Amino acid sequence: MSSPLKILGIETSCDETAAAIVTSDKKILANIVLSQLDEHCEYGGVVPEIAARAHLEYLENIVQSALSEAKLGFADLDAIAVTAGPGLIGGVIVGLMAAKSYASVYKKPLLPINHLEGHALTVRLEADIAFPYLLLLVSGGHCEVLVAESLSHYRVLGRTLDDALGEAFDKVAKMLGLEYPGGPKIEQRAALGNAQRFQFPKPLLGRQGCDFSFSGLKTAVRLQLQALENVSEADKNDIAASFQHTVTEILQDRLRHALEIFCQEYPQGKFLVLAGGVAANQTICKALEKLALKYGLQLASPSIALCTDNAAMIAWAGAERMRAGILDKNALMIEPRARWPLSELL
Repeated sequence: MSSPLKILGIETSCDETAAAIVTSDKKILANIVLSQLDEHCEYGGVVPEIAARAHLEYLENIVQSALSEAKLGFADLDAIAVTAGPGLIGGVIVGLMAAKSYASVYKKPLLPINHLEGHALTVRLEADIAFPYLLLLVSGGHCEVLVAESLSHYRVLGRTLDDALGEAFDKVAKMLGLEYPGGPKIEQRAALGNAQRFQFPKPLLGRQGCDFSFSGLKTAVRLQLQALENVSEADKNDIAASFQHTVTEILQDRLRHALEIFCQEYPQGKFLVLAGGVAANQTICKALEKLALKYGLQLASPSIALCTDNAAMIAWAGAERMRAGILDKNALMIEPRARWPLSELL
């Protein structure tokens, strides 16, 4: 029996500098993530130029740390996987150029990975999830619902028409004076608040299709804050709870349409997969778990540590593609991409 593949993954698409080594038999030998929260916290969001400089400064040491933790050298690797997009272009360039250098020097195959496919496949690293499955991908930069038909084949059923959900969480948190990143802070405050106090709008509720919209909700939160003469900590908790409750109802409503399509057209499918940073929100997870069960599906999502951006998901996507023989002979020529829809994968 041949030995499992050992894949180095590199992720620099936003504000985490990350490297990991994952095997094709689902072992995470190392998963190093350096957060840049301190660099961006005072700005209430990610500053692309600061993120790119931090990647440039820290990436080499992060890669070496991953190799050291895994007790491996470059000679022991079977391939190098790297996020080639989508993401903040400066950060993507840093990671991709580093991976190209490693691949050239050490004569290893280069596996350019779509960051979104990394999120989409992570659940398969931790559990036996067969294709096809319905996928809700929600993060700071993305919000879409797709059918993962097979490796590299994703059918988009709906996407956000404006803000990504993670972005909406961050912006509402900033309005409330909470630290970046906003998602965990909103969830913490919501646990202390009254979710029924404020009735926020639910864009697209009850309409046909599976698209999402969150900009009107974000505006309603801002107007409500302006209407309160003196915003107390209790007010902030109630706004956080009401916002989170509204978001959950929006997701449930839009997903019902997607679940109906999926169950009718893919009767062999067994799972609704929730991926991306917002998948760490336990209130949303519990609500979607109940919804999935009504349609005879199980909800599956990565562990919290693998919901947010990390390099293990990139390494695993590389392992999946390499096992399937999906290799690009011209990978060293690939250009970094700020936008790269899953529907455009090879």
